[in-house]
Amino acid sequence: MTGEELIRIRVLDDQDVFAMRRLGREVAETAGMTAQDQIRVATALSELGREIAIEGLDDVAVVFLLDQDELVVSLTFTADGGFRPTTGVTLAGRLMDSIEADPAGGRVSMRKRLPPGRVRLSAAEIRARLDRLTPATALDELRQQNRELAETLEEVRQLNTELEETNQGVLALYNQLSAELEETNRGVVALYAELDEKSRQLREASDARKRFWATVSHELRTPLNSIIGLVRLLVGPGGDPLGAEQLHQVQLIGSSAETLLALVSELLDMAKAESGRLDPQPAAVDLVELAERLRMTLHPTGEAGGVALSVRVTGGPPEILADEVMLTRVLRNLLANGLKFTEEGEVRLDVTYDETTREVVFTVTDTGIGIPAEHLDRVFEEFYQVPGPIQVRARGTGLGLPYARRLTEAMGGTLRLSSAPGRGTTVVVRLPHGHDAVPVVGRVLVADDDAEFREDVRRMLTGFAARIDEASDGLAALEAMAAAPPDLALVDLLMPRMDGAALMQRMADDERLRDVPVVMVTAATSQHHPPNVRAVLPKHGLRRDVLLETVRHALEHEDDRG
Repeated sequence: MTGEELIRIRVLDDQDVFAMRRLGREVAETAGMTAQDQIRVATALSELGREIAIEGLDDVAVVFLLDQDELVVSLTFTADGGFRPTTGVTLAGRLMDSIEADPAGGRVSMRKRLPPGRVRLSAAEIRARLDRLTPATALDELRQQNRELAETLEEVRQLNTELEETNQGVLALYNQLSAELEETNRGVVALYAELDEKSRQLREASDARKRFWATVSHELRTPLNSIIGLVRLLVGPGGDPLGAEQLHQVQLIGSSAETLLALVSELLDMAKAESGRLDPQPAAVDLVELAERLRMTLHPTGEAGGVALSVRVTGGPPEILADEVMLTRVLRNLLANGLKFTEEGEVRLDVTYDETTREVVFTVTDTGIGIPAEHLDRVFEEFYQVPGPIQVRARGTGLGLPYARRLTEAMGGTLRLSSAPGRGTTVVVRLPHGHDAVPVVGRVLVADDDAEFREDVRRMLTGFAARIDEASDGLAALEAMAAAPPDLALVDLLMPRMDGAALMQRMADDERLRDVPVVMVTAATSQHHPPNVRAVLPKHGLRRDVLLETVRHALEHEDDRG
């Protein structure tokens, strides 16, 4: 063990674990580390302290040393005393730059580099400052951790606001360019390079936000788990007895930490959903059993507030092929929202089957306060809550509706909301039935240069079409059609290399392709269309039920011609 000793402490009981954590943060601060690195050092010591408490090691010596540009923390204990490194050592290794564990030799050593470019104190100066520290209780340390978490959460919110403003600015610029491209039609070739650059910037900004969410959420989980573990040490068996008020305060700390941990978990799921990493696992779900289970779970909540909760499954198949966990979370969120914002009346879940679109429809209706028209779009923004007296009393994170919509879309469905002040709220979730034996259409070709739009169309057509092919421009679409003519083509009007109008003209001139029905996707609907265009769809805000009905109509029109 090399370096100049700064301070040492002996860990004999649970109280010393708190003192060790606090001392680690103070040493890191005095040595010139950033606030985040101070928390990392303190949390690493907490994790090792937890393992020390669990293993029941006696008389553990903790020594802090300054070794050139590194802070070294060395823990020594009785060799072969039964200590076995587990998750605590693993997590501590992630927080520090390096860790060496030698259970047989009775030693664990961790290192953390000091930040370059900062004025550093000598070992003697650090020792002098540490000697002036005043003792702190376990509750003081927990309060300090809570303050650190609150400050970190506020920084997260501020950064998220800045990122959202940046995204809105880039999105507004993208929409402006798109409108100009639609208006000038064929004269847009020179603008494609600029549009691609703006799209790239938008994707990078979106990716940065997703990485930010995932990274910060993981960083928050570490101290939260430490707080929950420390609270359990305080109130669990073997700890020093606490007074009634102390016990109440510690339990409040634990409850707040668990609430924050649930919020962080939702943030992680939101980040996964936005990056397309949610992977539904479809299985047969009994609709009656699901509805009844939700009623039994949420009934006490409604009963306590004098609000009736009812569920009803009518008509259609008794099962749906879907991810049961995701579907349960979606419906529980919607029903819980209804119960939260309904003071009298009822909250009802109706499950029906739409023969036209072959979708199972879940309708959640309440007689609550409703949502003003100016807030209907914003309720699907993360962390947004409609202002009002009930919202002040009803605690929430503002993630329920965005989270439900993300899960619904991941399962290939849609979620729509309608509401009016004083008239309650209705939320409609549509999911593909998933048990259709015969697809309505065989092969569909989607020709569009927007990869995200192609993915949306593929999701909407899943189960409706036997095969879905994609092409990113007109030339690629023409080559795919020449190899094997599709049963139907969805063609974007504006594409690079060869646009939609030129593609449809080439199809009309080709004897093999002239009878392929085309559904044109564009924002302009008043211009003349080639004869093989059976329908025109708006590109923005396209809904699954509208798309399926349009495709079915185009195919029926083709049958009538034949």
